[in-house]
Amino acid sequence: MGSKHGKPVLREEDITQLAQTSGLDRKQVEDHFNGFKAEHPDGRMNKKEFATMLSKALPKKDASKMDKHVFRVYDTNLDGFIDFVEFMVVYYVMADGSPEEVLLKIFRIFDINSDGVISKKELTRLVKDMYAMIKSESPETASKEM
Repeated sequence: MGSKHGKPVLREEDITQLAQTSGLDRKQVEDHFNGFKAEHPDGRMNKKEFATMLSKALPKKDASKMDKHVFRVYDTNLDGFIDFVEFMVVYYVMADGSPEEVLLKIFRIFDINSDGVISKKELTRLVKDMYAMIKSESPETASKEM
């Protein structure tokens, strides 16, 4: 994604890549970009905006513990923001990617410190956060039982 006069623009190569990977045509990619830009005029979403979007997408769940983990998957360049290209690539990989692509994204959720390894501490933390999201009676007990 680029910028022209301080405004976010979708580069030609981004449109082509997203059209190829998502199954959308060029017009649909541009329409999605315009919708994203309407919601996020600077062309990127911060952690708070992402948490708000996630809570709207999962209204009956308390996703507040999971939003930081899922945010990490989308923020592929680790700049603390999700731009349109990052959002669309992960969304379509999760929706229609190969099993290997989907597993890689899921692995990134569990690999909290991004060191390429899922430690017992990371796994325990994720299990606690997931149980809290589904309102388990005792996330502490459930994470110890594993």
